[in-house]
Amino acid sequence: MPSSELSFRPLQAPIPALAVGLVAVAPFVVLLLLALTSEIGGADRARYLMGVWGAILLAFHGGCRWGFAAAGLGEGATWWTLGVGVAPALLGFLALGIGGRAMLWIEAPAFIAVFAADVSLARVGGAPSWWPGLILPLLAICTLCTMIGAVS
Repeated sequence: MPSSELSFRPLQAPIPALAVGLVAVAPFVVLLLLALTSEIGGADRARYLMGVWGAILLAFHGGCRWGFAAAGLGEGATWWTLGVGVAPALLGFLALGIGGRAMLWIEAPAFIAVFAADVSLARVGGAPSWWPGLILPLLAICTLCTMIGAVS
């Protein structure tokens, strides 16, 4: 699928996918608000939960890539496509193992890398053409919240 067919507009994605995606990133916004407004202990807990949720979302995103490959999109289920699908989960796991604010600093660029990899994937037909438009605002929210949480 040529790159000219890709959509970077969120409303080109199926509405259920956009709605569920927004619900999935809502904890980032709530946890960031808690991190910014709570006492030290509560703020630390909110940042920790933000990192845990980020690791879960990275793993989920990798699972989406596996689903695309298993469905035969793009190159199908190759060593490369499946390996790239595991990378987000491994980064999330690494972030959890490190902990603290550093976990958020690991996850923020991981979300950016996931977006870049997904644009490449969609360009070769390995994901639906509307996929970049769906994940762009979702991953932007994840990235901004983790970055702000890391410096707060």
